[in-house]
Amino acid sequence: MKLPGPDHPISIARNESRIRVTFAGQVVADTTSALTPQEAGYPPVHYIPRSDAKMSLLAPTSHASHCPYKGDASYFTISANGRGSDNAVWSYQQPFPAMAEIAGYLAFYPNRVDKIEETPA
Repeated sequence: MKLPGPDHPISIARNESRIRVTFAGQVVADTTSALTPQEAGYPPVHYIPRSDAKMSLLAPTSHASHCPYKGDASYFTISANGRGSDNAVWSYQQPFPAMAEIAGYLAFYPNRVDKIEETPA
């Protein structure tokens, strides 16, 4: 486990915008309660509460990954209208303490969904 710091800064901000994720003609997630961590030199990623996602369109997969700053991530495939996108969504169920705020939130790969829109709320 590594802690965010000067060599690898991570900050988490509540996002005041509306974030909407679409795939295969379906709104998969729609929220005004996203968290948007900014990590080192990476592009920002929106983490969306599960309560604001259509979990019925998501199926857990056996894929997993590990981040030394956040912990172990689990993945989901999206299925809608006869289309699928494997491992398009990830979530940290029990992130390391420094990132506890993102526990259970969902993040979407932009290149595995049709669109992630961010508009003023």
